[in-house]
This record gives sequence, C-alpha cells and structure tokens, in this order.
Amino acid sequence: MLDNIKAAIIDLDGTMLDTAPDFHVAVNRMRADLGLGPLAMQTIVNFVGKGSENLMRRVLAVDYDEDGVAQRFEEALASYQEHYLAINGDHATLYPNVIEGLQALKAKGLRLACVTNKPIAFTLPLMDKKGLYPYFDVIYGGDSLPKKKPDPLPLLQVCADFALQPAQVVAIGDSSNDAQAARAAGCRVLNVPYGYNHGEPIHNVDSDGIVPTLLDAAHQISYCKSFLN
Repeated sequence: MLDNIKAAIIDLDGTMLDTAPDFHVAVNRMRADLGLGPLAMQTIVNFVGKGSENLMRRVLAVDYDEDGVAQRFEEALASYQEHYLAINGDHATLYPNVIEGLQALKAKGLRLACVTNKPIAFTLPLMDKKGLYPYFDVIYGGDSLPKKKPDPLPLLQVCADFALQPAQVVAIGDSSNDAQAARAAGCRVLNVPYGYNHGEPIHNVDSDGIVPTLLDAAHQISYCKSFLN
C-alpha cells in the first residue's frame, strides 16, 4: 500500500489509452507525403514517449542521416501534426478498467492530474472524445510547460497546483519517463505493464510497484484525510 497519498498524476498514451493505432496511421501518412515507405506499428511504438518532436526525428532517422533528418524535420512535423489532428482518437481505445480506476481514485478523495508529453492541442480533444476529461482537475501536455517528462518540472507544477508535498502524490504511467520524473520530483510511482516504454521491459524500471490496471492502482493507494500527516 502507498500511504498518505492525496493526488495522482496519470500518463495518457500507453497508460489510459492505446493510441498506437493513431500514431501508426498519422506517421505513415506523413511518410507517404515525403515519398517514404510505411513503417510497422511496433517500430513506431518503440519510438513513442518523449513527444512529437522526438518521434519525428526517430521516424526520419530510419531513412536519413543526422543532416537529412534536420533538413526534413519541419516538413515532417507539420505533415504529421496535420494528419494526427485529422484522425486523433479515431483508432485509439481505452485500456481495461481505466474508467473504473479513475472512478475508484476519485471515490477515495484523490485529486487527479493528467501529465502527458503529447501536445496539448491533441490531448484535450482526445481526452474529451474518450470520456476522460471530466475526471481531471489539471491537464498538462508536452508543450504546456518549459520542460516535459522525464524532467520533474510538470510533476512539481502539479504538486504546487494542488498545494501538496511531492511525497503525497503518486505518478502512474507505462514508461521510464514517468518513473524518472517521479523519482526526481520526490513523488511515489506505479507502473502498468502494458503500454510502450520505448520497447524496453517495464520490470527494469525503478518504481514502487507494477499494477495490472488503473483499478489495481487505486486499490494500492491509501488516502489519508488528515492534512497534518
């Protein structure tokens, strides 16, 4: 059990939503615009996690050297964003027990924040489309603040927003980004075993535990009503 937790910071892609099919469609449409062949979904999934800019660089690096990537980056990013916005959420699905987990966390009295590296212009309509938006008090995208995960800044900002000490906040995510940011911020952290994590096993990540679903995460959290602890 995680004791004296008063808020949870939850990741989006790979934690609440399987957005890999959206990435697959948008990336390959961008590649077609540049005259490049399609990539397999798993290849793209292994590149996900550090924001759209990093995704574009890694996708381009399949075909180009560093100079070639730099020359085509702006065109590729603009094309990708146009295609992603057009299909945002069309192919994405909720992971099992996400809504039930959010309901259980709220029922325990926890405040909820979503911190994702996805641009906020994609994040808000996607969360609204999938029925996630109403559960969250705070939502930050990868471009909402000067730094993104794995930097601790977004998590520390949430702690400040909620007027809580980092030790009273747990981060829940699918990747090392979430764990590294939480550790650096002084928050507790739980990982889910599905999702992306850059193609690496989640069991190698330093966390306070691996939970099968968000509902299991809620069961692992003990909320302390006393604000003196």
